[in-house]
Amino acid sequence: MTDTPQRTRPLRVLAAMSGGVDSAVAAARAAEAGHDVTGVHLALSANPQSFRTGARGCCTIEDSRDARRAADVIGIPFYVWDLADRFREDVVEDFVAEYEAGRTPNPCLRCNEKIKFAALLDKALALGFDAVCTGHYAKVILREDGTRELHRASDMAKDQSYVLGVLDDRQLAHAMFPLGDTVTTKEEIRAEAERRGLAVAKKPDSHDICFIADGDTQGFLAKRLGKAEGDIVDESGARIGTHDGAYGFTIGQRKGLRIGTPAPDGKPRYVLDISPVDNTVTVGPAASLDVGALTAIRPRWCGAAPAGPGAYTAQLRAHGDETPVTAELVGEELRVRFTEPVRGVAPGQAVVLYDGTRVVGSATIASTERATADVA
Repeated sequence: MTDTPQRTRPLRVLAAMSGGVDSAVAAARAAEAGHDVTGVHLALSANPQSFRTGARGCCTIEDSRDARRAADVIGIPFYVWDLADRFREDVVEDFVAEYEAGRTPNPCLRCNEKIKFAALLDKALALGFDAVCTGHYAKVILREDGTRELHRASDMAKDQSYVLGVLDDRQLAHAMFPLGDTVTTKEEIRAEAERRGLAVAKKPDSHDICFIADGDTQGFLAKRLGKAEGDIVDESGARIGTHDGAYGFTIGQRKGLRIGTPAPDGKPRYVLDISPVDNTVTVGPAASLDVGALTAIRPRWCGAAPAGPGAYTAQLRAHGDETPVTAELVGEELRVRFTEPVRGVAPGQAVVLYDGTRVVGSATIASTERATADVA
């Protein structure tokens, strides 16, 4: 098996350049490998000033200028493509709708699915490009039979395969991740950027949601959805507090509950359930967060769908740990059972299945089952 970026035939490659160090080094490596590379920065806001300013985001005027300077140093053509309308509809509006429905979405995963490897890839293929290159840390493996697999990055500390688990066969066939084989620290990537003369070498990484300028997710949602007072109740249904909008909470949340009445046992309480129908937030002890199984919808497979039940590992957050599971596709639903209970699993999150380092596929969590004493 080989990693697709190492293929000998030069490709026409469209490098998505966010303005950060990873995407700049990825584009430089693709060009150095002999591919015909063109850089493109995605303008994802109709008003870039409304997105984060400075060096923490990926959608500002400063970021587009940083990407252009990097392309000039690499010596590749560079363009800015306006995908603001698609981004607003497929990522921002989806994000707001999911929170309004009491779910916890991952906008980066949705952006990869709908923007970078759908809208961008479709346009790239229409213009005659062979592949889209990004700075993600993951690997596409080309098998001897011509099929491709998505695998974790060589360096698990930087692995980003979780947010790429939505890619299907067609998208994998045109994806290139030059950083996937890198087993180095981030400082070594920055040192490589500096050796290449890339000014983004010391630019800080972005960790927050790019379209929420100040990082205040609850404030952003409040402006979009308005104030909606409701009750905070305990597991018995007794009212113990109030809130300004159920959308401002996530399963497993401990801080910011504003509960005046202490728990009978004096221990912290956590968000156990969010009900948008009656605008109620239910809280309780940490033990009540234990989940033994879940049902997920809209599965997307990085290859053939699994046949019958199987043993896998699952990841539930972008930077979460793996946990052993058994999983089975039943109709259009993915049924997942955990070997050991897990906590803080929220509808709307993605569950990504792995077979070793290979990404099997991803699905959106629709519901969970509380763990029982016999879950082991």
